[in-house]
Amino acid sequence: MISLSNLAHARPAIAAFAAMGVLWGTFAAVLPDLKAMLGVDERQLGLLIFCTPIAAISAMLAAPAFGTATGRIALPLSVMLMALGFALPGQAAVWWLFPLAMACAGAATGLTDVLMNARVAAMETQRGLHLMNLTHAAYSFGYAGGAVLTGLLRGAGWGPGWVMGTMAALGLLCALLTLEPDGRIEGLRKPKDGSAMPLGWVPVIGGGIVLIAFMTENAAENWSALHIEKTLGGSPEEGALGPAMLALTMGFARLGGQWLTGRANPYVILRVGAVIAAVGALMVAQAPGPGLAYLGFFVMGIGASVLAPTAFSLVGQLSVREARARAVARATLLGYFGYFIGPPLLGLIAGTFGLRSAFVYAACLVGMIFVLAPVLARQRT
Repeated sequence: MISLSNLAHARPAIAAFAAMGVLWGTFAAVLPDLKAMLGVDERQLGLLIFCTPIAAISAMLAAPAFGTATGRIALPLSVMLMALGFALPGQAAVWWLFPLAMACAGAATGLTDVLMNARVAAMETQRGLHLMNLTHAAYSFGYAGGAVLTGLLRGAGWGPGWVMGTMAALGLLCALLTLEPDGRIEGLRKPKDGSAMPLGWVPVIGGGIVLIAFMTENAAENWSALHIEKTLGGSPEEGALGPAMLALTMGFARLGGQWLTGRANPYVILRVGAVIAAVGALMVAQAPGPGLAYLGFFVMGIGASVLAPTAFSLVGQLSVREARARAVARATLLGYFGYFIGPPLLGLIAGTFGLRSAFVYAACLVGMIFVLAPVLARQRT
């Protein structure tokens, strides 16, 4: 069980995950309005946001140096930059400014992601607790809250600029909660004296699982509102409920995963979760209306919820202590290729074959974790 003192100890990481959830939930729910503002179709929109992963991955490569240079304020500073970055896309009414705005949001997100996952890995080591599911649940609840509030604001007639600016302010409040007396993240950079422990294949295979999980999860979250509104004829409020349903389900399921961790074989959790997520994605693809699509998002959320946190936790457990922060950072870098590439890739598939086909692709992709889980089980640095 997680005590109140341990929750207080994990507060900075929980606030960072929640901030990222709020901001990306807002983006997913306001995406139909951004598309209309720019006057583009799904394929063109996918191309316009393709610079996001490039900026994010570049920032991830710089995250260890940033974290080392800024010390204990590294995480608060990165969350603040992320919130400010997400205020920009809603102001970029000209199509050529939009990729630049998304690049700012993506770069700050990549920076934050490496730092907050490394911070959680350090907390798990210090306290001997399993916190990955708990902190990732904070992301899911933040995502759901951001999506629901965005749907209400859209329904009230708010434009994307006001919506994203308001939610960015909430992100700044979360940044204040990430401050802590000793928030320095040790072990981010490889020692220069040649004493660094090798990372081996653990972060590569674990990062591959995270890549698939996040590619599926984030693509579904970002395109779910558009699928419900355009393909299934839903209203803006009904569209916003799609990503909110997925994120809420994942949040509660991750709390269940927090209890399940240590009681069940983590590799079995990965394989069962992958199958359930694939079934949910196929339900969404075949849904005749919003109602069945919500059920599909519910099923998909249950399965997908445990994939990334379990993989991150295994990377930390299977790595030697001296290399744990670097291993988690490496897995984060690999994994978030999927987080950022997923939405534009799904957009290209949707623009060519339709949104239903995009969710079929997501189902096939997440099924690959069923094969990778036993491969990870055979690894150890």
